[in-house]
Amino acid sequence: MRKLIYSMNLSVDGYIAAADDDIGWSAPSEELFQWWLEQEQANNLSLYGRKLWETMSSYWPTGDQQLDATAAQIEFARNWRDTPKVVFSSTIDRVDWNTRLVTGDAIAEISRLKTGEGGPMSIGGATLARAAMRAGLIDEYALVTHPVLTGGGTPFFTGLDTWVNLDLVETRMFPAGVVLTRYRTRR
Repeated sequence: MRKLIYSMNLSVDGYIAAADDDIGWSAPSEELFQWWLEQEQANNLSLYGRKLWETMSSYWPTGDQQLDATAAQIEFARNWRDTPKVVFSSTIDRVDWNTRLVTGDAIAEISRLKTGEGGPMSIGGATLARAAMRAGLIDEYALVTHPVLTGGGTPFFTGLDTWVNLDLVETRMFPAGVVLTRYRTRR
């Protein structure tokens, strides 16, 4: 069974984006960006909701061609293009860069992918991750908490029907007071 990992930057008050989808508060340090790169390199399949897909695909296909791109950003862009991706959306009709579009039942497709062969999968996008969380499909949560309160926006977590017990597997400090906490779902 493949592992499904939900990881995002979030504010101390639990939001992955402030009002108006503002994520300006979550710019990573070089050390944190390197950690994100390593996570992406360990990932065999990326699952995206429409909004996160549009954000990622608006920059990373050519991120390695930016004049000020660091070595880690160049590697991230190359890895992003090469990693297979699945986008779940009923409002777009075309995707590129080693990506497949799913317009039907996201939970059924994610469940099918989890039972298949292969390494870890990441999931991103609040609506898609919320559905997978409610269905009990997420195996690991990586919260990269930035020292900011946004006061509202897009929440990392959603209301659940039942408790989800977690085991802490890692904590790590990054520059500027950013803290990683990684949890495994207790099954």
